Amino acid sequence: MARAIEIYDTTLRDGTQAENFNLSVDDKVRITHALDDLGVDYIEGGWPGSNPMSVEYFKKIRGVQLKHAKISAFGSTRRINNSADKDSNTQAMLQSETPVITIFGKSWDVHVTDALKITLEQNLEIIEDTLHYLKSRVDEVIYDAEHFFDGYKNNREYALATLDQAVKGGAETLVLCDTNGGTLPHELPAILDAVRQRYLESKTTIKLGIHTHNDSETGVANALIGLGHGIDHVQGTINGFGERCGNANLTSILPAMIFKMGLECQAKDHIENLYPTSRLVNEMANLRHNRYQPYVGDSAFAHKGGIHVSAVKRNPLTYEHIEPEKVGNHRRILISDQSGRSNILHKAEKWGIKLRPDDPLLASIMSDLKEKENLGYQYEAAEASFELLMRNALGIQRKFFRVDGFRVMNNKYRMDRPPLTEATIRLYVGGSEVHTASMGDGPVNALDRALRKALTRFYPILEEMELTDYKVRVLSGEYGTEAKVRVLIESTDGKCQWRTVGVSINIIEASWQAMIDSVNYKLMKEENDSAT
Repeated sequence: MARAIEIYDTTLRDGTQAENFNLSVDDKVRITHALDDLGVDYIEGGWPGSNPMSVEYFKKIRGVQLKHAKISAFGSTRRINNSADKDSNTQAMLQSETPVITIFGKSWDVHVTDALKITLEQNLEIIEDTLHYLKSRVDEVIYDAEHFFDGYKNNREYALATLDQAVKGGAETLVLCDTNGGTLPHELPAILDAVRQRYLESKTTIKLGIHTHNDSETGVANALIGLGHGIDHVQGTINGFGERCGNANLTSILPAMIFKMGLECQAKDHIENLYPTSRLVNEMANLRHNRYQPYVGDSAFAHKGGIHVSAVKRNPLTYEHIEPEKVGNHRRILISDQSGRSNILHKAEKWGIKLRPDDPLLASIMSDLKEKENLGYQYEAAEASFELLMRNALGIQRKFFRVDGFRVMNNKYRMDRPPLTEATIRLYVGGSEVHTASMGDGPVNALDRALRKALTRFYPILEEMELTDYKVRVLSGEYGTEAKVRVLIESTDGKCQWRTVGVSINIIEASWQAMIDSVNYKLMKEENDSAT
């Protein structure tokens, strides 16, 4: 039977240290759900001793029921002048109330003497003491040996001694970290084999893990070499986000270990969620998707003309190293794109929409989708808009109202005061004309208020609904301020959340499209719920 590997995701902590990568607490909770659905074993939520947002995340995630994943808090060994029970960082981790705590400590003697400015013996003491204190208070303790490979190359015996102290303290998993990302693949086997032999001989049940960075463009390669040399626990981030050049990319590690190395993990049963999870993380961080990314990029299985297209149509294996559907992606023939049929049928079934594989309207939906995507629409993080697109194409979406026009006025009367914004809307519900106006904190808020004001007399259920998140993405910078933008809106009614999208050169128009979809989705959902 193949060896089972633990998957540890640190996107919410290490990944957020990447430049221009920012997540709200709600974004982090949504990504947590996606990682759980993917089958990730451990989700590192953050360093509660370092910032208030991590503290808020841990408070919020306590009330969330996960199917499989364990949440881990992260932090450092105690300070030399504090005992563990008086150390603020240690106490912050315990207050996060997670079942797992991951502690990092120094393995490289240079860091001990130059960064911590303590003796080598004192470092060994705080490693064991911190882990021993935490071990009796949480279900599981993981030890990240920071800079282990650099430390091993500089002072082999001391680096190994730090691991021994972690084991004495109660660590169940020792994670060997290439924190600077400078170790090359050919250097790893001898080091990994030496560490494994050390703990095999002592007959411990210690699991060994690996945590690699990508500063030498070898993060994924080093992680896979580790798996090939007996590593049982691998850490990384979705899309490889992380400080400097990033971390080992789980979207490349997972399919490689599952489909190419024959290793077992919980994510194997859910690996088709890899592509949507990758897209979701990018959308939540409001970053462009890397179309050339292996496995999950839009171009990963795209074929453009000539001999490639001809061969792939006969046998996809000729130019594809795995089937794209295995990771939730799809093949694209750029001359004549025939992808996406199974995805659309799957969504239709999920939403209770009757659609047969031979239904001629399926081609119409695919055509609409392709046209929208060419305009800049993306539906990975806006499924509510895609469901409305599908229902409109099939002629089963009720027209709850018709908007005839809107106007937004933004007036700056005094430079020392905020501008005044007013929106007016004219719409029809049935045969009734409604003309309303509302003030707001900015044009989108004013439009939202005016729309609610116009519709709640007909649809009181809209009072439950509120806009909870708003993101704007510039799709092309070549025209400067005339660039096209994509707006993603998240709404909730207290029972569920949904996301809608709009695209336009005009940011107000793009926002309006997403807002109208959001209201229509709420009304459609309530109508369907009432019917059942």
